[in-house]
Amino acid sequence: MTHDHGTIDSALAAVAGDEPAVIQDLRRAFVEGVTRAVEAMHLAQGSQEWREAALRLKGLAASVNALPLMTLAGQAAEHDAPDVESLDRIGEVVARL
Repeated sequence: MTHDHGTIDSALAAVAGDEPAVIQDLRRAFVEGVTRAVEAMHLAQGSQEWREAALRLKGLAASVNALPLMTLAGQAAEHDAPDVESLDRIGEVVARL
């Protein structure tokens, strides 16, 4: 997996312009949203909760063009039940945000 800092920062800069403080606030909000979505995946009780949390994560990743995270979340959403291997791979990518 590639490192997404540059891609995320570019996407956020496109929204915020040349405002480093705004970019930092948007990045923080993005990471908080991702963290909540991953926590929801960990707590999912069945396929519907799992799929909803994975799709929420996929949408967040798509909003900043974080393709590796978006791909992993999309793959996770295809599982019929919570999947530990998917969570591990997602966790590795999220740790690098």
